Amino acid sequence: MLVKTKHFGEIDLDEDKIIIFDQGILGFEDCKRYAIIYDNDSGERPDITWLQNIEEPALAIPVISPFLIRPDFNPTAPDALLSSLGEITPENLVVLVSVTIPSDVSKISANLKAPFVINADSKKGCQVIVDDADYEIKYYFYEQLQAIKAKKGGK
Repeated sequence: MLVKTKHFGEIDLDEDKIIIFDQGILGFEDCKRYAIIYDNDSGERPDITWLQNIEEPALAIPVISPFLIRPDFNPTAPDALLSSLGEITPENLVVLVSVTIPSDVSKISANLKAPFVINADSKKGCQVIVDDADYEIKYYFYEQLQAIKAKKGGK
C-alpha cells in the first residue's frame, strides 16, 4: 500500500508492517495505525527510526530503543494493558521511546516515562505511562549516542 509521509514522501509499505495501537497514543488517541520506518539506503537499520502514522502524513515520531541509551531500562506496566497485545515473549517484544531532536543536537532527549510497547508477532502496540521516579520525561543521551556511533565505526 502507498503511504504518504512528511519526511520520506510517498512510500510503499507492506500491510503486514502496520502496527495497531487500539487506544492510540498520547495526544493522538484517534490515530491507531502506525509503522516503523527509516531510510534504508545504508543497508542497515539506524538507531533512531520513525513511528509513522498511516492516516496522517505529518504524524511521525522519532523513536529509539531505550536499551541502547539506558541498558538498565526496566519499567513495570499494567498486566491488563500488556495482555491486550497478545502473548509477550523476549523474542517478540519491541520497546521504543520517543526522541526530541532540538536544533542543538547535543540536547537530544528521550521520553522514558511513556514508552511504546509492541508485540511484533500480533502487530499490536500500546503506550505505557511509567510511574517510576527513575525514568525522566527528558533523558539526555547525546554522549551515549556518540559512544554507539564510535562502536559502529563512525557510521
